[in-house]
Amino acid sequence: MSDQSASTGAAFEPRVAESRPARLRALSSVSAVLSTPVAATLLDRFGHRAATDAIRDALADARQAVRAGAASVPTSEELAIGALARLEAQARSKLRPLFNLTGTVLHTNLGRAVLAEAAIEAAVAAMRDPIALEFDLPSGRRGERDDHVRALLCDLTGAEDATVVNNNAGAVLLALNTMGGGREAIVSRGELIEIGGAFRMPDIMERAGARLVEVGTTNRTHAKDYRAALTPETGVILKVHASNYRIQGFTAEVGAAELAAIAGEAQVPLMHDLGSGTLVDLSRYGLQREPTVREAVAHRAGIVTFSGDKLLGGPQAGFIVGSKALVAAINRNPMKRALRVDKIRLSAIAATLELYRDPDRLAERLPTLRLLARPRAEIAAQARRLAPVMARAVGAAFTVAPCACRSQVGSGALPLDTIGSAGLVIRSAQGARALERLAAALRGLEWPVIGRMEDGGLMLDLRCLTNETAFLSSLSRLDSHALA
Repeated sequence: MSDQSASTGAAFEPRVAESRPARLRALSSVSAVLSTPVAATLLDRFGHRAATDAIRDALADARQAVRAGAASVPTSEELAIGALARLEAQARSKLRPLFNLTGTVLHTNLGRAVLAEAAIEAAVAAMRDPIALEFDLPSGRRGERDDHVRALLCDLTGAEDATVVNNNAGAVLLALNTMGGGREAIVSRGELIEIGGAFRMPDIMERAGARLVEVGTTNRTHAKDYRAALTPETGVILKVHASNYRIQGFTAEVGAAELAAIAGEAQVPLMHDLGSGTLVDLSRYGLQREPTVREAVAHRAGIVTFSGDKLLGGPQAGFIVGSKALVAAINRNPMKRALRVDKIRLSAIAATLELYRDPDRLAERLPTLRLLARPRAEIAAQARRLAPVMARAVGAAFTVAPCACRSQVGSGALPLDTIGSAGLVIRSAQGARALERLAAALRGLEWPVIGRMEDGGLMLDLRCLTNETAFLSSLSRLDSHALA
């Protein structure tokens, strides 16, 4: 074979093909990789079976790379490092902390309310040791788990009795099933709401076994409409507070007090679902006023239901408060057991409710109210302070500027009420794709940063940024070269 022919691709290809089996044979065995120092860490953290499986996967990737023409073979140490990285990625929880810079304080997709330290400590204590969940310490007999929150709820709402389930949809389902199961439930057409995830009030009523009786129209319902709908088959009148939407203009509705009077005349219970209920007057924190649970109880609703993880600022829960007879009937419903809360959540609920006994210090102790009441001037100062740091982190391909913006409460609460805030707006001459790459890179950080796209820029609303040190540490790991 001539030198010229040896330099051609046709002559060189057989020698490449011949070298591949040799490179494949050069790959380490599983036992050789397990003998490396890195493998000791691998075995200690993940165990022999997981470590061996990860090494086999790393070797399979290496074989595939060699067959595809890779010029080098990874060492035993490199294979062990690859296996360790693989297992660390698998073990890395997707439920890890992140920075909520969306401007939505109670973001449903980001877990809604951040719990108070007192609630966190109570939950940890309940996880660490046995607790008297359903055990009465004074008598030494079996107790009721609701007793841990019953007195608190009655004190804070003025209700005769109270119980708790896993969320407000469960509370509505349980109460309707108890009072309206197999009977008619009267509700205004304007209050047949849909909540997140396409869950609709008519569907919940159907699953509760109640026969829906719609009265009035979408925008106007009168007292006479309710009276005309009452029959011997009526089990309950339902009023739903429109916490996640507003109908404006030519409207009319029957207030809770008047509706309670109508229900009382007919000797039918009134159930008032407040949705994102609140135990305090929000106007004292500069927010739009919402009806409180105490007011709903005072209007003589037989049962009031509301959430725990929205404006109340606690863990996910659904509260049912009202008359002793109705709450007792609800607690006898077999569905109650299926909807009950566990010891961890119950401990956090009780600790959160305790904070409401000291209203003067509530905003400083309850993160939800603290974030909603955070002064705009304080947030604006933070934006000016962070703007140059963010500019260095994202690189010359982007511009970063402090800006005014509007935050919202979220989770269906106060849908028309926004709060003056401040943040950073990031723009790029390269357009939307560059911003999308940056947003993805921020989401990919060890402590992800979540913002929102608005007016052609990436907006980072700083209202919920309280751990600035951790934010700067996470931002330092952003690779600006990869974004250019």
